[in-house]
Amino acid sequence: MAHFASGFLALCLLVMITMFPTWGAVFMVLPVVASYAIVRLRTVADRETLTARTLLGSRTVNWDEVDGLRFERTAWARARLRDGSEMLLPAVTFALLPLLAEASGGRVPNPYE
Repeated sequence: MAHFASGFLALCLLVMITMFPTWGAVFMVLPVVASYAIVRLRTVADRETLTARTLLGSRTVNWDEVDGLRFERTAWARARLRDGSEMLLPAVTFALLPLLAEASGGRVPNPYE
C-alpha cells in the first residue's frame, strides 16, 4: 500500500514537469527515493539475532548484546547495546512490541501481558 503513495506522488509531480520542465524532472527523483526507503527500511528479528536495515547499510547483533529498548514518542525504537551505543530499529514502535517479544523468544518482555 505504501508504494501507491509513491505512485500518487509521481503523478502529482508530473504536473510540475509541464510547468517547470527542468526542476520538475529533478523532483521526479523523490518518488523513487520514497519507494527505495519503503523497501529498504526494516527490522528483522529472530531468536538469535536482531538486524536493522537502514537506507545505506545494515547491522546485525546478537540478542545477548542488547541491554534494553528505548522508545520515544515520535520515533522508532532504539536498542541500547551493552557497549553503550544505540542502534535504531526502523519501523519498530511500541505497538509492535508484542511481535518483537515473540520473535525474540522471550528476551524482550511483552508489556501487554
